Amino acid sequence: MGQIEWAMWANEQALAAGLILVIGGVVGVAGQFKGWQFAAYGIAAGVFIMLLEYPRGKRRKGTTLERPGQSYLAAVVKLFGPLTRNYYVRAVLHACLAVPGGFMLATVLGTVNLGIASIIYLLAAVRKEEWSPIQEQQSKGRQPGKSIHQPPTNPPPRPPAERRRKPEDDVATEDTATTN
Repeated sequence: MGQIEWAMWANEQALAAGLILVIGGVVGVAGQFKGWQFAAYGIAAGVFIMLLEYPRGKRRKGTTLERPGQSYLAAVVKLFGPLTRNYYVRAVLHACLAVPGGFMLATVLGTVNLGIASIIYLLAAVRKEEWSPIQEQQSKGRQPGKSIHQPPTNPPPRPPAERRRKPEDDVATEDTATTN
């Protein structure tokens, strides 16, 4: 059984937390709730978190699906180096961003999700995981269908190779070769 890559879970959790913070912030600002300034903070923090968490990191083993348009944000995340790649930094950053959202009911759910993401990032950091960008796959230029020279002529299920019918062209040329 393989090891769990905790950073992938934390990434999804933090991305959802950012979206929930934005939604809760919009509700708090639009409703002019008491302390609506915390809701405005929730909008700003949620957008920042979503921009930071949108690019997926590369998995150690296997393939990683890239999100649409993630290469642009991955370049920005890569630019800030250890501030955004290190999961200890992300755990502390998310924990600090979560605190002000806890002062308003509309943003509490996003705060709780962000706290959970912070704990998962801390676990990923303890297990020596680090964010790395997904590189373009080298084999994109190779078409998978190029290795098949001739498509099968018999519908499935096909008999073993030694019992298969030969195409009429080959049978006709063999008959004329044996009769001559």
